[in-house]
Amino acid sequence: MYFQTFAIMELIRYFGWTWVGIIYADNDFNVQASQHLKSELLRAHACVAFFEIIPANAQNSRIIFLVETIVDSSAAVIIIFAYAQEVTLIMEEMAVRNINEKVWLATSWSEDSLFSYKKLWKILDGVIGFAQPAGSMPGFKDFLYSIHPLKYPEFIYIKPFWATVFSCLWVDNVTTENTENEGRTAKSRFCTGKEKLETLEESVFPVNNFRNTYAMFNAVYSLAYALQNLQSCQPREGPFSNRTCADRKHFVSWQLLHYIKKVKFKNGNGQEVYFDENGDIPALYEITNWQLISEDSLRFPIRTAKVHLCKYGNIDTYSVNSKNTDRPEVQNLKCQIVIVGPSVTPKSECSSRCIPGYRKAPIQGMPLCCYDCVPCSDGEIANQTDATDCTKCPEDSWSNEQRLICVLKQVEFLSFKHPLGMVLAAFSIVFAIIPASILWIFIKYRDTPIVKANNRNLSYFLLVALILCFLSSLIFIGKPNNTSCLLRQSVFGIIFSVCISSILAKTVIVFIAFSVRRPGGYQQKWLGTKTSVFIGLCCTALQVMICAVWFALFSPFQEKNMNLYKDKIIIECNEGSVMMFYCMLTYLGILASVCFIVAFLVRKLPDRYNEAKFITFSMLIFISVWLTFIPAYLSTKGKYLVAVEIFAILSSGFGLLSCIFFPKIYIIVLRPELNTKESATQSSY
Repeated sequence: MYFQTFAIMELIRYFGWTWVGIIYADNDFNVQASQHLKSELLRAHACVAFFEIIPANAQNSRIIFLVETIVDSSAAVIIIFAYAQEVTLIMEEMAVRNINEKVWLATSWSEDSLFSYKKLWKILDGVIGFAQPAGSMPGFKDFLYSIHPLKYPEFIYIKPFWATVFSCLWVDNVTTENTENEGRTAKSRFCTGKEKLETLEESVFPVNNFRNTYAMFNAVYSLAYALQNLQSCQPREGPFSNRTCADRKHFVSWQLLHYIKKVKFKNGNGQEVYFDENGDIPALYEITNWQLISEDSLRFPIRTAKVHLCKYGNIDTYSVNSKNTDRPEVQNLKCQIVIVGPSVTPKSECSSRCIPGYRKAPIQGMPLCCYDCVPCSDGEIANQTDATDCTKCPEDSWSNEQRLICVLKQVEFLSFKHPLGMVLAAFSIVFAIIPASILWIFIKYRDTPIVKANNRNLSYFLLVALILCFLSSLIFIGKPNNTSCLLRQSVFGIIFSVCISSILAKTVIVFIAFSVRRPGGYQQKWLGTKTSVFIGLCCTALQVMICAVWFALFSPFQEKNMNLYKDKIIIECNEGSVMMFYCMLTYLGILASVCFIVAFLVRKLPDRYNEAKFITFSMLIFISVWLTFIPAYLSTKGKYLVAVEIFAILSSGFGLLSCIFFPKIYIIVLRPELNTKESATQSSY
């Protein structure tokens, strides 16, 4: 029982079956064998689809229930621990239902009488059996061929055997030598005694396949060797108490049993015969496979050299002793097994195997062998078949589409090589060239009325600030690092503060100029250069203080954002404190608002000194751009967030440049006749 169970387990492992059904008869041997196999299946992480008993004297209703259980189960492999009479009942019911897609594993019934029932051949096609090996016995084959009714007339079974294998009839138990036509009926003929046993097929008269006879042969030799050892015991060298020997003529059974346990010999086939510590002989099983060749022929799995033989392999438990292992092995595979269909090895599993990229997900209320195959989540992989869990990719990697391997995430930032980065960098440089050109024109025409009338020193300073403003956007392009993250917002904020402060100073100077009621009054003292410098320094210093606090407490730094996109790493600047960033923008907004209000108040003063209306428009553009920037900044991520801020810098800077300086350049370059003292009071610029 123990070795046969291991033999079945090794075959199940060999084919990879994980979902099998077990049916067993209600007797001690089969109950123990089935229980042992069930526990071994659980140890091997296989599952039992059903475990049903065939009770003694089973009623037809029980047989129907067992068959319905077999049919309804998804298990393709059914193991039956029973004898032929119980198995026949199940197979007959299966034949009635014409169910022949199951694979049967036979134990003690693998070569029994039920295989002689032609009506069961379709159901029994593909049966895999475990049989004791057959072996040659000297003179036994010749003896079998010498059997004849005339030679052994007292042997009552010979004539019925003869009549069966040769399909003939005996008349009055006397051998007749009739002619070919005498005594012949429509369906039979008379036995003549001239029939030759040598003409019979192996499937009818298996002279090379007497397994039980071979086992008896070994048993007799074991007993003979034990008796020989008992008889050859020398006085005072015996194995019993006081080193005595057994009485050679009057020994008792337990004394003979002692010698039988010690037997060890090789028989005529070279097989070593001995008994282990449990009194069992190490088993050598032949795996047989019944195969239906045609409607009239069932392939008989016997030990022969004929082509139609299919001795599938051996389960050799001798290897347990020779290799110091605890399990027998499948050895000596000699032909392909045919189970159901031509050369098809069936699968028997509750669930199909999960391919790489998927993991097993247990089904609630079902055995572990029953599961769903669930694809791995994003960022996880499974590179093995039947993976129980998916492996999470490292932070800098992501799973490919098939969830088989982890691939490095794409690193993304607004680079100079990116088309968007190239366009923005080009605009930054071009926009920086424009105020530089205007500055050159202003210096060239510094003594003309229009340049002098609009505080040329502040104009120079404002143009330089605008040049730096456009160039500061280049800091935002390229791979961020701690230095660029620290500089870009502060440079942008401080330079824009200088621009707005300069514009505010120009506007305040205009306002003070038109507020002077008499020459030499105290108000005229504020019209000097010191006033504009003071306003510019004070307004800019406050922005510098905001940036200093920002850097001291919440310094910006480079950050790898791995959460924004599943397959990308965004290298960006962490501003440290979003509140401080908005404080900087708010301060710029306050400066622009104050500048707008002052410019709006003086917009209708005499045209010669009035550039307030242009400042008013420039402040409207500036405030509009940065109010629009805030929702765009909040809704944009990655490199496009940087592009939005660069666009806001360029557009707001260009708005200041175009509103304040383009009208003046138009007059200086295209309408020089208006740039005179005589026309200044009549022209608007």
